[in-house]
Amino acid sequence: MWEFTNDRPIYLQLIDQIKLRVINGTYKPGDKVPSVREIAMEAGVNPNTVQRAFLELERSGILSTQRTLGRFVTDKETDIENNRDDMAKEQVEIFVGKMKELGLSGEDVIRLVQAYLNEEGK
Repeated sequence: MWEFTNDRPIYLQLIDQIKLRVINGTYKPGDKVPSVREIAMEAGVNPNTVQRAFLELERSGILSTQRTLGRFVTDKETDIENNRDDMAKEQVEIFVGKMKELGLSGEDVIRLVQAYLNEEGK
């Protein structure tokens, strides 16, 4: 399922959602990804928007094109791990920024995260 918000361009949201599908294993290394037309129809967006997202995903090393065969997820685990780490860092920056807005120190944030993780494990 594709979900979009109004706060960012659709192609950037497509990039994030496709990266997430690669990182979480929905699209596995070496898998063929749906075509531009298939994703455009499924997501309800313009094919040019999907094409733009695919080009950026190719630049980042997540996808590659094989002439006449389509686009495939990279089989380079390091590229996938690097993208996972980049996405995780971005989420940490957002989270820590919000915590600082609340007036929390780094130690407070660490304490809260540790408490949350301890509770989650029960």
